[in-house]
Amino acid sequence: MSLLVLFLSVIVGIVIVFAFNPSKKITQLLLSFSGAYLLAITITHLLPEVFSSSINNIGLFIILGLLVQLIMDYFSKGAEHGHIHAHGNNLPVILFVSLCLHAFIEGIPVHDHNHEELLWAIVIHKIPITIVLGSFLVYAKTSIAKSLAILILFALMSPLGSLAGEHIPLLINYKAQITAIIVGIFLHISTIIIFESSENHKFNRAKFIAIVVGFAVAALI
Repeated sequence: MSLLVLFLSVIVGIVIVFAFNPSKKITQLLLSFSGAYLLAITITHLLPEVFSSSINNIGLFIILGLLVQLIMDYFSKGAEHGHIHAHGNNLPVILFVSLCLHAFIEGIPVHDHNHEELLWAIVIHKIPITIVLGSFLVYAKTSIAKSLAILILFALMSPLGSLAGEHIPLLINYKAQITAIIVGIFLHISTIIIFESSENHKFNRAKFIAIVVGFAVAALI
């Protein structure tokens, strides 16, 4: 069921792009909400889990996750937190590969039944990211066939990561360490989204409300 939910989260984003063509402002509000929700779930659910494990120096793997995301940001130019910067009208291959790698990694622990909160955090994060990616493809006048192929491939990454986490022995044996790395990745992405939610350090009431609502929904769940 989680595989289908992960896949459909991207499909929802695709439908929103092609059916409604949301404005940049709406997309930024969705990103702010998703960033706050992701940060809250990371702090309230994932952090306690990794620190309750018997692995020594588990915090080092969180730091490693931060470094991994920094490296991926170098290639993706911040696509994971809603920014796609590309020269010309073509989606850079290295940017798309980095985005897919991120989606694959975050899907690895989702198969675990204790990670239902993580599943929904990824779903809520994927929808606005898909909107950003899809909007770029529309803006670049990429053909519908090519756009759908790119977006469907992206949709498959997290489910494939979940399957890998369930069946590959190496990933199973190092579950706690991998989850800690993902915590680092999520801390980086969510805080960047929130800190970038204001332009020129000006208070933005709508985005502030979106962030508060994201925290509130995560707390209620």
